[in-house]
Amino acid sequence: MLWTSSYRRGFLFTGGGELIELVGVSKVFRGESEVVALDNVSLHIPRGVIFGIIGLSGAGKSTLIRCINGLETPDAGEVIVDGVNMNQLTPQQLREERKKIGMIFQHFNLLSSRTAAGNIAFPLELVGMDKNAIKIRVAQMLELVGLADKAGAYPHQLSGGQKQRVGIARALANQPQVLLSDEATSALDPETTLSVLQLLKQINQDMGLTIVLITHEMGVIQSICDYVAVIDQGKIVETGPVIDVFTRPQSSSTKRLIQGSLDAQIPEELLQRIKAHTDNRHVLLKLNFIGELTHKPVISSLLRSCEVEANILFGKIDQIKDIPFGMLLLEITGEPDQIQKALKFMRNLDVEMEVISNG
Repeated sequence: MLWTSSYRRGFLFTGGGELIELVGVSKVFRGESEVVALDNVSLHIPRGVIFGIIGLSGAGKSTLIRCINGLETPDAGEVIVDGVNMNQLTPQQLREERKKIGMIFQHFNLLSSRTAAGNIAFPLELVGMDKNAIKIRVAQMLELVGLADKAGAYPHQLSGGQKQRVGIARALANQPQVLLSDEATSALDPETTLSVLQLLKQINQDMGLTIVLITHEMGVIQSICDYVAVIDQGKIVETGPVIDVFTRPQSSSTKRLIQGSLDAQIPEELLQRIKAHTDNRHVLLKLNFIGELTHKPVISSLLRSCEVEANILFGKIDQIKDIPFGMLLLEITGEPDQIQKALKFMRNLDVEMEVISNG
């Protein structure tokens, strides 16, 4: 991608700290019955990161993101974006603040009567930008998302992935400080999803743009997010760096979500096999390797140092954004003192270890 240096400097986000804060936010929808969409939610989103919010359908994800951009007003609590309390703004002030927040949607929300270029130009026209400046900005946006040759194409002439790229370009046209993504890849096939996620990751890296992404798909969080919050029945039940939340889940909701994604289930026949041992010469370990440990010869070092036998029953290597992650199911056989020595050896390596069965 070719951007002018001045254009890139104009988009680079500087500074640290928190860009978005939710403090005690609650939202109840009242009709024939009351639905508590958000229940005392507090959340802190740092500048310049990709922050994922994950939960099942009906958990409160969409309501949360609509509170961030002011489309929903909380019944209680504060939503602060770049130091501005969104709940205390007049309608005119809120419109001004929304210019700092871009939004992309699951079903694209493009204007069918406008070309790709026309859709990207639309928010710029609404703010009264000069026509020549609009033309330049639209061309830059089309190049950014890899659609420079699709400027004159109408939405019905574009694939799903291309439509979403137009949606991303339109959301970025006003140079926002934050980009909100509401299930933006749910309507796309896996290959297209991957390409759109890589585009969002590149935008975050090159522009320093804060991205808040809501999804029900663990693979989306795993691919590009730095931090994640898990929401369940309107409450934030867990939050932190993705690598920590995925490898050390604390809440039952998080454990259910990651089951089958990273937390590989131990085959039942293996558990039955190890349980058949009644002596104390066998131990079954589940080992998690994170970062550099994934590439180190841990098992061979164990065998040399502790004089035990090791049988690898199951293994998996994956990646969380740019951090390698591995899981190994290991059966160790030896004399009791040798096994204890082996366990101490693994602990000293800072390997995350769970003893599944011990004699």
